[in-house]
Amino acid sequence: MKTIEDHMEHDKKIIDDPQANPAARRHAKEELHELEEYAEHHKEEIAAGDHHDPNALELFCDNHPDEPECLVYDD
Repeated sequence: MKTIEDHMEHDKKIIDDPQANPAARRHAKEELHELEEYAEHHKEEIAAGDHHDPNALELFCDNHPDEPECLVYDD
C-alpha cells in the first residue's frame, strides 16, 4: 500500500466481504486495529503530510517501545 489510509481501506474491504476467508478477515481486523492505534498515536505526523504505510516492526514498536528490538541507543 502507498499510504496508511489506503491500507486501512483495503482491510475494511476484506472485513466487509462475506466471501472472504474467515482467517483473512480475522487478520484484517487485527491489522486494522493496529493501524488505527498507530494513526491515533501519530496524528501530528500524519497531519503534517507523513502518510506512509507503517511496516510490521513500526506497528509492533509503537505498541511495545520497551522491547529490545525497538530500543534505540545514542552512541
